[in-house]
Amino acid sequence: MQRYFVKGNVSETTHSLVFSKDQVHQLKKVMRVRAGEQFEVVDDSSQLAIVEVTELDPFEVKVVELLEQKVELPVSVTIAVGLSKGDKLDFIVQKATELGVSEIIPLSLTRNVVKWTGDKADKKIERLQKIAEEASEQSHRLKVPCVTSVMTLKELANYTSDFEQKLIAYEESAKVGESLQLVKSLQSLQENERIIFVFGPEGGIEEQEVELLEQSGYLPCSLGPRILRAETAPLYALAAVSYQCELL
Repeated sequence: MQRYFVKGNVSETTHSLVFSKDQVHQLKKVMRVRAGEQFEVVDDSSQLAIVEVTELDPFEVKVVELLEQKVELPVSVTIAVGLSKGDKLDFIVQKATELGVSEIIPLSLTRNVVKWTGDKADKKIERLQKIAEEASEQSHRLKVPCVTSVMTLKELANYTSDFEQKLIAYEESAKVGESLQLVKSLQSLQENERIIFVFGPEGGIEEQEVELLEQSGYLPCSLGPRILRAETAPLYALAAVSYQCELL
């Protein structure tokens, strides 16, 4: 069953549900829904419901049933990533959303291959937020991850000052055989706590940048003995969180 994130509250009148123009077009022109057909919506409070189409023009629905699902990670995971070339960040946002990420922070780093400024940055963020919403619908999540504006490391340090766990995926840690920090951090996580992972772009994160983050309580960690690509490392970390917090 198709799922859409809508504005409003399903516990109130059906008229409080607001569909975007894109959603109405998708439902009417692409999915070709008809009066009487049903689909799922998630409202502003992450409440899931089945609704039924009552009118096509103007487009209206009624709530048929409220549902309870437990599909979100029991902890909040933020990933902060350097700006990669091409569509790599699109891929990271899509797959990280499928794996349960809560928040994605694009980072301004020395070795970033591309630069985002002004209107270009705003359009990039808007595009990534749309990708996150579509991936949330596809993977039947109850929340859409937030894609923030680009941050500097100083801004990131201030923003995450009260996070319970703060890790830097650092390839130098892998090279020297460090393998315990990720395990320790994940094992200490409690329900509803927040953890952030920082990942560099294709060229990696510089030693001086690691040192700056360490001064704010971040800890370097290895993601195993192999060097992972910029778009692979965040997915490895999220899979590790899921295994520790959901499967064990």
